[in-house]
Amino acid sequence: MQARHTSNTDQTAIESAIVSGILCARIRPGTRLGESQLAELYGVSRTKIREVMMRLVTRGVVIVSPRKGWFVVEPSAEEAVKVYQARRVIECGLLRNMTALPAHGRQILLDHLNEEKEAMAAADRQRLTCLMGDFHIRIAEIAGNDIIIALLRDLTARTILISMLYQSDFHAAQSHDGHCRIFEAMDAGNFMKAAELALTHLDEVETGLDLTRRRDPLSDLRSSLSLPPLYATL
Repeated sequence: MQARHTSNTDQTAIESAIVSGILCARIRPGTRLGESQLAELYGVSRTKIREVMMRLVTRGVVIVSPRKGWFVVEPSAEEAVKVYQARRVIECGLLRNMTALPAHGRQILLDHLNEEKEAMAAADRQRLTCLMGDFHIRIAEIAGNDIIIALLRDLTARTILISMLYQSDFHAAQSHDGHCRIFEAMDAGNFMKAAELALTHLDEVETGLDLTRRRDPLSDLRSSLSLPPLYATL
């Protein structure tokens, strides 16, 4: 039997664990988040789990369906476009307002880019998915703006869900190259160029989405049976 977490598990920790699961593509769009199961796993009341779910609803990563329960969102094509619009505004504005890359921040980004290279060499897609999103959050953390960090974390989580629904190919090398170019501009102190490169990078990622695709409702069973994926279009 799986051990339960202690009954005093902080609700913030549960909330963070769910968002982290989305950021690393371990939790897929449409996943049902059962109150009873989560309460059992974390050793807390269903009331506490419900409070966590309501906070995740406000963060845009969970929805509630009457008489069915809580589910990870499945962003529509229209929502996907809005998420990328928001990321352009926030990330480009953040970089334009930066004036220096501190030594510790430079090392953080260098270490992160090395981790991306290692994950690519190991063909670890799940790790890469997590790292590709985290790069943008790292920049916000270096800038030190807690509000932007929180916003970017939620937008990045929604981006991961979007990619799982609408991205047919995973272009890790292209994303890594984009991150390297952004870092090089930051390292040179040219934050306007870094902002322009971030815009280009987000454009490239969004262009790689097929927003006419519909999620195959039998995808999990299809995968279990080793059948080829089926994509429907609008």
